[in-house]
Amino acid sequence: MKLLNQILRGAVIGVANIIPGVSGGTMMVSMGIYDTLIHCITHLFSEFKKSIKTLLPYAIGMLVGIVALASLLTFLFDNYPLPTYTAFIGLILGGLKPLLNKVDKKKLNAVAIGLFVVFFALIVLMATTGEVVNPDSLTISLGQMLILLVMGCIASATMIIPGVSGSMVLMLLGYYTPILNAVSNLKDAVFALDFAAMLNPILTLAPFGIGVVLGIFGVAKLIEWLLARFPTYTYCGVLGLVISSPVAILIRADLTGVTFGIVLVSLVTFAIGFAAAMLLAKHSAE
Repeated sequence: MKLLNQILRGAVIGVANIIPGVSGGTMMVSMGIYDTLIHCITHLFSEFKKSIKTLLPYAIGMLVGIVALASLLTFLFDNYPLPTYTAFIGLILGGLKPLLNKVDKKKLNAVAIGLFVVFFALIVLMATTGEVVNPDSLTISLGQMLILLVMGCIASATMIIPGVSGSMVLMLLGYYTPILNAVSNLKDAVFALDFAAMLNPILTLAPFGIGVVLGIFGVAKLIEWLLARFPTYTYCGVLGLVISSPVAILIRADLTGVTFGIVLVSLVTFAIGFAAAMLLAKHSAE
């Protein structure tokens, strides 16, 4: 049962990472597994067996979430954007209590509150940034592969940092659509056993994936260092990022054609997301 729970939470993280405006890091915080996953990543080699045992179910869940649910999410966002977004807002807010409990109220001061405000404002500002052209695909060259490596590092950093949407950052940089299309095209080519069609997606995703791995380790080390030395300041900054996420999501959501019925459905999906977050966080990973 614990294994299934971990895979389900991994799927939620994976799905969150491909939705512009939603943060995989926020989902980790909401489900009470953020500190555990950061520790396993930063101690992967020194505590290899224990770390792999913890990380593998989440990794499997993330892969399933990204590959299996990408098409479903595209359909839901195209046809029911507000109810879909409110489900993720419910997931975010439903997991706030464990994070609030980590803030030492006795150590709150002007600096801690200032960090909360600064990071809250940063995410809202990013959400109001205008759309950038995202091509359907990329022309692969050595220079482009180096850029994809850097994009992978940036994306992984924002995936780990709660409140910062890696997919939204990629969208603002013009790389969200080609990366998502490469995943979809590679999946289709694999199922069709079309080896020629696999080449371009692989050349796109391989340097990006290497960058993701490098970025995850680097940022996880930084976050672990901050949590060890400045826990109150770090958690206040994280709170600013997490609490700003619902605001950023609604800013970027397509609310055209919203009816009273859709609002009612959205309230239901919010409640489902909120309850799911509390349920998933109930038995956090050790």
